[in-house]
Amino acid sequence: MIEKGLPLWLKEVAKNFQSTNERPLIVRIRKTDLRARVKGNLALEFGDVNLTSYAGLELFDRYLRKIGLNDWVRTAFRSSGLGGDFGVVSMVRLLVGLLVVGGRRLDHVSYVSDDPVFLRFCRLQVLPTARSVSRWLKQFIMETVERLQALNAVVIEHILPSLDLRTVTVDVDGVVVSTGLQVERAFRGYNPHHRKVPSYYPIMAHMAETTHVLRVQNRSGNVHDGKASMGFLRELWNQLTSSVSRGAQLRFRMDGAFFRQDVLRWLATRGAGYGIKVPFYHWLDLQQYIRAEPTWTRVSSDVSGFAVPAATTPWGQPLWVAIYRKKVLHRTAKNYQLDLYDPNDGHYEYSAITSNLGLTVANLWYFMAGRGNHEKTIGQLKSGLAFHTVPTMAYAANSAWQHLVILTHNLLTNFQIETGAQRRRRSRKHTTLPVLKTAQTLRFVLFHRAAALVHPSGKPTLRLANNAATRQLFTNIEHALDNAA
Repeated sequence: MIEKGLPLWLKEVAKNFQSTNERPLIVRIRKTDLRARVKGNLALEFGDVNLTSYAGLELFDRYLRKIGLNDWVRTAFRSSGLGGDFGVVSMVRLLVGLLVVGGRRLDHVSYVSDDPVFLRFCRLQVLPTARSVSRWLKQFIMETVERLQALNAVVIEHILPSLDLRTVTVDVDGVVVSTGLQVERAFRGYNPHHRKVPSYYPIMAHMAETTHVLRVQNRSGNVHDGKASMGFLRELWNQLTSSVSRGAQLRFRMDGAFFRQDVLRWLATRGAGYGIKVPFYHWLDLQQYIRAEPTWTRVSSDVSGFAVPAATTPWGQPLWVAIYRKKVLHRTAKNYQLDLYDPNDGHYEYSAITSNLGLTVANLWYFMAGRGNHEKTIGQLKSGLAFHTVPTMAYAANSAWQHLVILTHNLLTNFQIETGAQRRRRSRKHTTLPVLKTAQTLRFVLFHRAAALVHPSGKPTLRLANNAATRQLFTNIEHALDNAA
């Protein structure tokens, strides 16, 4: 009760005091204002806080330090003539790191230029611009590109002894890379998705047991599948025989482009096992065996086949050949006798494989079906590591980019194997031994982890959010790196 006789101003003070102490303060906000405050956009601020988006890159960096990547790079590029203000080691680490965190173009360098962990990974205080990186790549000639291939071989040789592989299965195939116009040595050729677009057509060798890419050789887009195959195979053979365990069986899987007299004789003289698809347009006599209607052996619910122990090739060489038919359903039947190149009677599609592995008709089918792992790796290289990117107009520079992508893929493969990747049993179709994550998955669970770079007691420390899954993953990798020889 406010007493009478008080001055007006004092009555107002007393009234306000009474309302704040005796009754709850009621604030009325309109519903529209409340929704705006709760569901509205967050304000954006940019400051000088020392934050990183790639905390997991620190663990990958520890692994690269442990295996001595910097020394490998220095050895590979000794007296190479590659110049620049940043050094070969830093430039290689920059491009590997950019690919690891998801960069797909050279100008994506600007988006990581202020990240403290990325700078630490590159061993730089300031990152070069995209133009500087492009100029560095354009210094490459094919001789220095071969040095990148040698570096890749060292990375693979590092891991193979610990795996003790008794069988090594190598898939060899071509890869289409669309380039667009005005790119050096890019021509229209075999491009199933963009037939009129100029492209490159690199040849690639893939190890099925580990997903390592053993070799890659860039080629113009208008070359035949089998062009340069013999030179590529000879270099691949030398690499394999110097790195795999003695006594290991080497097996090659190839498509019809490698069904050539020189390839088959070369493999036979080296005692290498192989399974090679046989195109009917190379060997039309195979259709006579189909017309003879022999006894077909069931392979799966929709596939059957039979073997011809000594079929004579067009060049007179006898080969063991398996012929298969797969059930299909077409709207209109075709008479395969009238189709010289792709026999198809409307009910079955036919294919043929030659091999010296001594497998049954069924096991050979599943063995060749394992080439799908190679296609999967190629898809991951394109979607996850920007293998299909063409960063410059220069052929040698673009070839160097391909090798850097392969280097990144192989390093990530080694990193997973040596930090606890689980192993699986072989099957007739799947030969890959370690259970590996794709580059996209690695980014999500490991590399793209936000953290603050702090210095308690003067020691650089990454401070991450206390997420249980992240803590467990990081701890497991740390323990694996600490316990590694």
